[in-house]
Amino acid sequence: MAAEEEKTMTFKSLGLCDQLVEAVDELQWKSPTPIQLQVIPHALQGKDLIAIAQTGSGKTGAFALPILQALLDSSQAFFALVLSPTRELAIQIAEQFDALGSVFGAKSVVLVGQVDMVQQSHILAKRPHIIVATPGRLLDHLSRTKGFSLGTLKYLADRLLDDEFKQDMDKIPNVIPRAGERRTYLFSATMTKKVKKVERAGLRNPVKIEVASKYSTVDTLKQLMLFKPAKNKDCYLVYILTEKFQCTTMVFTRTCDTTSFLALMLQNLGIRAIPLYGRMNQSKRLGALNMFKAGKYNVLVCTDVSCRGLDIPSVDMVINYNIPQDPKNYIHRVGRTARAGRSGVAISLVNQYEQEFYFRIESHIDKKLPEFPAQDEEVLQFEEGVREATRLAATKMKESGGKKRRSGGDNDEQDIEAILSHKDGRKFGKSKNFKKR
Repeated sequence: MAAEEEKTMTFKSLGLCDQLVEAVDELQWKSPTPIQLQVIPHALQGKDLIAIAQTGSGKTGAFALPILQALLDSSQAFFALVLSPTRELAIQIAEQFDALGSVFGAKSVVLVGQVDMVQQSHILAKRPHIIVATPGRLLDHLSRTKGFSLGTLKYLADRLLDDEFKQDMDKIPNVIPRAGERRTYLFSATMTKKVKKVERAGLRNPVKIEVASKYSTVDTLKQLMLFKPAKNKDCYLVYILTEKFQCTTMVFTRTCDTTSFLALMLQNLGIRAIPLYGRMNQSKRLGALNMFKAGKYNVLVCTDVSCRGLDIPSVDMVINYNIPQDPKNYIHRVGRTARAGRSGVAISLVNQYEQEFYFRIESHIDKKLPEFPAQDEEVLQFEEGVREATRLAATKMKESGGKKRRSGGDNDEQDIEAILSHKDGRKFGKSKNFKKR
């Protein structure tokens, strides 16, 4: 489709019905995104799809709108299944289905772990139209919830395509209608062309749509790096957050313990930080996410549980405190900012243990990232405050049963006892350059 033609296309011209055009107007979606422009016409024609698009490009709308239009013609229970890699993304997808389908009463249910199965079973008993689920909890209900079956399913949308879900995903084709009896949509920001994955989903002559290169980031994202020793990483993190104190920021770590520890350390320095990681129960995870969205906290310290698909429009900056080993996770992480045409910044803190991971990322995105301009003498003025904040955080983690933290790389994980041994008796928070939030 030519660029000029794309500019003139509307949701109505793509073939969507008046009810859905009204729904997108209420959501203030002014015009279709490139992935929506290419996907929706094929989907409305009943084609199976494999689609690659950048993060923040409108993939959920691209498959939700055709599914809802088909639902209008056949108001059937358990009409569509959407598979999600995380609980938070599942909830977000369901919210979008509810918003788009509210004009004609479309109902959805979210099936994820850490939520009472009996409560979910009661909602399933009301026979909703759309099921949004993580694979494990879906299989739990299929085996344990009386009367629940996907034998009449018409649409499957898969947001997974990751080897970590392979065991569960291999079971799902056995409990849904065969290819040809359902439509299947596969969507990803980083999908690789692995034949087994396509065969697993049972696609029939799928239309392949790619509006981004295999490992692509958006042009409105400014990507930077900072190479410093692991022992100084916390100081540089605090320096960046202080220099960019007006930003809403997501800080990505590798482990749950690091996430907890950094959030405590930053809180001790007066930074409004809150943790989000997989070991938290679902109510606490949603609570943390909602408080971050509402602006009560402006720094979300998180593991990769938050890097897949979450749409938080206000995120200005992403910091990679730990460099991900898989370049695809880098794409997903930095995709939390600069979404839907907005600008954003991503800064990667690289230490001596992480160079190999970082070079993999540069190779895959085909970019050499410029260095973040940090004044070393200014950074080191935070050292005293950070050291004391670290000691206090370690003490609190020890009191609450925490065992370990990771201070910047694969090879430098330390016991809390070791951290506590680094007392120096100085007063906390005396750095004259520290800017309070």
